Amino acid sequence: MGCCSNIICRGCEIADRLREKEANLHHACPFCRHPIPETEEESDKDVMKRVEKNDSVAMTTIGRTHYERGEYGAAFEYYTKAAELGDVDAHNHLSILYRDGEEAAIAGHLDARHNLGCYEGGRGRFERGVKHYIIAANLGLDESIEMLMKCYEIGQVSIEDFAGALSSHQAAVDATKSPQREEALYWETT
Repeated sequence: MGCCSNIICRGCEIADRLREKEANLHHACPFCRHPIPETEEESDKDVMKRVEKNDSVAMTTIGRTHYERGEYGAAFEYYTKAAELGDVDAHNHLSILYRDGEEAAIAGHLDARHNLGCYEGGRGRFERGVKHYIIAANLGLDESIEMLMKCYEIGQVSIEDFAGALSSHQAAVDATKSPQREEALYWETT
């Protein structure tokens, strides 16, 4: 995430870093070119400036910080405000606080959709759980394909549904491929 709360994929982030390195530039935000803060204190100040401007991504970031510190009330406040502003990740984090990811799943958050499948399956509502896994798998979530394979192996998913989800999953994964993302994957695994 840049200092201006814009988010880029890991591949684009690595491409920007390589560009800076090749041109012998200082590391800066890939969007606004503001220098990256050198201390955590400077970074916190930048994020709070974004919060004051009603930036939902910055609010989610602050909420996550509070959550990691065990300050759940403050986390809830920031996540709620960010969710009201339309931040899907904030919905997902609220779902973790609530242990029910329906809002985040409906808004399109893949992990929340997968978690909802786990939630339904854990309560014996396997048909509903499988539907959530299929939706997340169709959008490219590997964990949901893995769960569908397990469900297929024990007879909870038909071969047709599994094959359809596998095909859609592969199409979604292929649609997100780029040389930058491949390089990012390489750097993350080495």
